Amino acid sequence: MTMSMKDEILKRILAANGEAVSGQELANSLGVSRTAVWKHMQTLQEEGYTFETIKKKGYVLTGVPNSLSPTQIELFLKTEHFGRVIHYFDVVDSTQTIAHKLAQEGAPHGTVIIGEEQTAGRGRMARPWESVHGSGIWMTVIVRPDVTPQQASSFTLVVAVAVTMAIKTLYQDIEPAIKWPNDLLINGKKCTGILTEMQAEADLVQALLVGIGINANQEAADFSPDIADIATSLRLEAGEEINRAALVALILQYLEQFTELYIEEGFASIKTLWEQLSCTIGQRIEVTTIRERFEGIASGITDDGVLQLTQDDGLVRTIYAGDIKIL
Repeated sequence: MTMSMKDEILKRILAANGEAVSGQELANSLGVSRTAVWKHMQTLQEEGYTFETIKKKGYVLTGVPNSLSPTQIELFLKTEHFGRVIHYFDVVDSTQTIAHKLAQEGAPHGTVIIGEEQTAGRGRMARPWESVHGSGIWMTVIVRPDVTPQQASSFTLVVAVAVTMAIKTLYQDIEPAIKWPNDLLINGKKCTGILTEMQAEADLVQALLVGIGINANQEAADFSPDIADIATSLRLEAGEEINRAALVALILQYLEQFTELYIEEGFASIKTLWEQLSCTIGQRIEVTTIRERFEGIASGITDDGVLQLTQDDGLVRTIYAGDIKIL
């Protein structure tokens, strides 16, 4: 990714691992004035980084904000494509909206749009999504798989597996479970929503826009009264502050890995893992579609990610889209 001078300075200070970094040496190596370095250091302090200045030695990093800046994410990133281009915003209307525009302009596979706050965040069916500043992970990843629009219908399930695996890897005391098709629950409460939108021609996917919203560091008081009983955050469940940049980097790593597998072998190769991580299969559920409402046992999913429901009369129905409630 292309770094600003400020981010390049920050990268070198972070790489020093607590050792002093000379301001003059930074200026010389970067080809800028000592005053320019000082101004960038002032900006970093305004962003929440803290430094101790040691005479004749330089700057020592003493505190790092819990930020989603590209520099912070890059510290943990181990991918080839995903997250190598990041568009970062302090406040944005919707990362999904920006992703649509960037995808149409040719943004590369794995491009990430991420914001500290969304003023018009949305989920499925244009439902609003609360995106409190600095507390969650609000991002969209542009994915360009060589698949047909029909094959792409199951990609949301692939994303759910990637996010679940990342959370479980970093926070082993948390047990997130996938609720078909696009939610992650912890102890029955929602912590993550996934929204996948498509730019496509008749037989070719141009881009999949994968929106991921994660309640990371919210406290209970941060949730509005209408969702307080059904929402949770990783911090509430883990009992500790979540390093959002580390989690984003690991999500991108798993997402890149599972996307490659999905392109090569289809969703069938990931299906068993999805079923193991799901809280839907085997449960009695109520399904609401545009036309009707019915219930039964969620008996499985197909190799295309379509939910199968067995009614009390033994009839098996396939659910391509709809809202489900676990009874």
